[in-house]
Amino acid sequence: MTVLARDEFHPHTHDGWQLHLTRWWSPEHLDKSARPVVIVPGYGMNAFIFGFHPRGTSLTRHLAEAGFEVWTANLRLQGDAHPLHRGAGEPSLRSFAEIDLPCAIDTILARTHATASTVSLFGCSLGGSIAYAHLALTEQARVGAVVAVGSPLRWVEVSPLLAVPARAPRLISLVRTKGNRALARTLLPLLARTPSLLSIYMNAAHVDLSHAAEMAKTVEDAHPRTNHDIARWIGARDMILRGVNVTDALRQRDLPLLVVLGNRDGIVPEKTALSAVDAWGGRDVEVLRVGTPEDWYAHADLFIGNDAPAKVFDPVARWLRAHSG
Repeated sequence: MTVLARDEFHPHTHDGWQLHLTRWWSPEHLDKSARPVVIVPGYGMNAFIFGFHPRGTSLTRHLAEAGFEVWTANLRLQGDAHPLHRGAGEPSLRSFAEIDLPCAIDTILARTHATASTVSLFGCSLGGSIAYAHLALTEQARVGAVVAVGSPLRWVEVSPLLAVPARAPRLISLVRTKGNRALARTLLPLLARTPSLLSIYMNAAHVDLSHAAEMAKTVEDAHPRTNHDIARWIGARDMILRGVNVTDALRQRDLPLLVVLGNRDGIVPEKTALSAVDAWGGRDVEVLRVGTPEDWYAHADLFIGNDAPAKVFDPVARWLRAHSG
């Protein structure tokens, strides 16, 4: 197996947070002419899972062996990212998109081995939504291509699980969650015995849950402000940040876009994931649907499914290579 090189960086945001970036690359495969790929984690998670796969090749290894310099970006409250003082800015969708992601991209382009002047954003679930918001709020975004995996833009369709909290964003903002990682470590093996309870999030037939303790390392506690922002967004259908309708703003963006979705995603329904395709200003847009009626794919399957390396990582790597700049 190829040995990957790895190092870490901890840039500071202007509002008092230390972020956590990890760079992975394969010295024997690295193509310095290709854009660095920046993986942005989703809701209630950190970047651990991108370097781990229960049965096959991890996402970071897959992309590194395809020739890319791969960065994982833990934004505020993810992984080792932490506030530097008590007055640090609050976690929110706007701060992720307008402060943290630009800080991460600037650091990456200052330290990359690549010759590119832009990055390719690889957003996972809410991470893709943060990428969309970043493009909407940043006039001179240093982004050359976007991959969004199971990512909502406009909530054309809302899953029953999310419809209830969307009706009470203020109430949601009062709820504080702690111990989610320990809870996931305990519940995942138990829920595996009743696959129907997991079906909204994963197809248990696709995921090796004997590694639940390892997979739980990617789970983080969510911040009440972030929950409030998401609830308001679902209720309004469109994400509105700094008075900007993110859906409308993306009509001005002409970048290559790849939307990846599971055919039975119970968190981000297909119509909601495809809303980015309808809103996108450029013509270089592709959709990768994963799953069939008989062999269906849910949300988490796109990242940790047994066949995710072949059905998701490999076609995404080929797309990135074709759009590597």
